[in-house]
Amino acid sequence: MLLIRHIRQLLTCAGRAPKCGSAQRDVPIIVDGAVAADGERIVFAGRDADLPRHLAEATDAEVIDGRSLSIVPGFVDGHTHAMFAGDRRDELRRRLAGATYAEIAADGGGIVSTVRATRRASESELVEATRARLDEMLAAGTTTAEVKSGYGLDVGSEVKMLRALRTLSASHAIDLVPTFMGAHEIPIEYRQRRDDYVRLVIDQMLPRVADERLADWCDVFCETGVFTPAESQLILEAGVAHGLAPRIHADELGASGGSLVAAAVGARSADHLVFVPDEGIDAMARAGVVATLLPNAAFYLKLGRFAPARRLIDTGVPVALATDVNPGGGFSPSMPFAMTLACFAMELTFEESLAAATINAAYSLDRADSVGSLEPGKLMDAVLVAGDAIELTRVGAKSVAGVIKRGKLLCG
Repeated sequence: MLLIRHIRQLLTCAGRAPKCGSAQRDVPIIVDGAVAADGERIVFAGRDADLPRHLAEATDAEVIDGRSLSIVPGFVDGHTHAMFAGDRRDELRRRLAGATYAEIAADGGGIVSTVRATRRASESELVEATRARLDEMLAAGTTTAEVKSGYGLDVGSEVKMLRALRTLSASHAIDLVPTFMGAHEIPIEYRQRRDDYVRLVIDQMLPRVADERLADWCDVFCETGVFTPAESQLILEAGVAHGLAPRIHADELGASGGSLVAAAVGARSADHLVFVPDEGIDAMARAGVVATLLPNAAFYLKLGRFAPARRLIDTGVPVALATDVNPGGGFSPSMPFAMTLACFAMELTFEESLAAATINAAYSLDRADSVGSLEPGKLMDAVLVAGDAIELTRVGAKSVAGVIKRGKLLCG
């Protein structure tokens, strides 16, 4: 039994998922709260005064004094490329000197650079490199994370990545959600015959991934110069036929049509959306698509703008947040940093950003029945914040005082 009592501020993010419109900011603060867990599951979350007597007097309980702490749900990072090999920090220096993403890619950098390194890496090397990144994410409060393939771009390397992810899923504290993303880029050897690569993804990669049950989701980078809306829809529909639910990289570098594809195929989430047009927002709202926004990436890529989070929320699209951990533009593993950018660059309230990083992100991964809020029956995944919950926005300060995963205090 784990019992945290007299919590300074308890923000459970409880309620129906996803939180949309004005409901996204409906995250009440419970003063003098309590949370109790029996093993991995929560059995109580609410006012300390309402704590049942049998829990308050449990002789086997590990009790934490919460008077100096705020408690929020463990963060759910719904979009990462955390598995890769190689190092692209030289590209960061070029970007800081004025080079654009497109210029770097044209010189052989970008995704294809990571593909070369990842193809050379062994499965065990990928496991250990990724484990270190997951450790950083856990220390920043992430307790559930989606991780994509997509740096292999051939059958063997994509399968290698997803097998490595399965190994990590069985051994790391963070619960991992695997996504197949063979359609991350057109590899160099297929640049003059892109149709053949699309067929390779559909006819060989997807059946192999499905046969080995290596992924839950199928993702596509729908962007000018990468995959067209028609190609993206074809691949995602093939993924659905193989039992992989659709999600999509959409409208990141321009209005590429990805948000419309998301609505057409019934994707659970459309991600990035920096340049999403009004018609795409309206289509997503009608189709119930989650907008997973990645402010860390927009910041590090120096795009000069962020996704229109306020417009999305006001239109009724549920907004989630993620870090986009990756080697080229997702340099921060911190969900609190994503929340801070959402507040100060995308006009979200703190409560909206917290819901986006927890219950809405959990819904975007179809995990809201078990994580994303502090409610009886759900996993006891929580972040202990030093002081008031809004201290999470103090980038660089040690606001995360501890992390609880499945009822165990792992950090702090």
